[in-house]
Amino acid sequence: MFLRAFTIASCLLAWMPTAALAQPYQEPKPRRQFVTLSLDWLNTQPMHFAEHPLRDLLGMAVDDARFEDFDYESGDGLTRVDVIEFTRRGRGAGVTLYPFGISVGATLGIRASVESLPTIRIAFDGPGPLDSYQLLDAHAYDLGVGLFVADRSRGWGLGSRAFVVGGAGRIRSNQGDGSRVFAEGGGGLSSGPFGVELSVKFAWSRLDEPVPHKFLTMPVSLRGTVSF
Repeated sequence: MFLRAFTIASCLLAWMPTAALAQPYQEPKPRRQFVTLSLDWLNTQPMHFAEHPLRDLLGMAVDDARFEDFDYESGDGLTRVDVIEFTRRGRGAGVTLYPFGISVGATLGIRASVESLPTIRIAFDGPGPLDSYQLLDAHAYDLGVGLFVADRSRGWGLGSRAFVVGGAGRIRSNQGDGSRVFAEGGGGLSSGPFGVELSVKFAWSRLDEPVPHKFLTMPVSLRGTVSF
């Protein structure tokens, strides 16, 4: 009896190191982060500017003016449009919350941001409801929900992330309040709590003054981030 128990114990002792070595090593995941703060530098590109807002403001079709000292003209050629200013560079800031944390893999994120909209000055010469249009000191306050995918490294190692976000926002400007919807996507690199991202946003904005009009913009943002 004693000999049998000794034999079984010896076999178990011989098997245990082999079983331990057979188990795959799993490196501990980086600590989860729950908040990201960002500072944005924007370069905004106008899209379909002749349709929106120019056609909305004039109430008639507008075409590019080629080889002229003005930018656009109405379809009948009677009204000229001169875009005096369209400020492409702007600034913004934002905060992203991860309810379940972000470390390695995909997670839900909620992003709130504020960004400056382009200063737009337009002069109209000819038949039409307006002589000029000015969009000044305009800001968009956006709230979006999206999917964030991260591959963070422990310590100060180099990691990466990507995201896609959709949402809506409010506009405050000298032309009154407005609204917009947007979709945004991008990605970047991180080291420890710090990171840098590049994002592209498609924003469809609407204002009701001086007449109901819309405009489509594409802000390209270089974003510095800190997460914790």
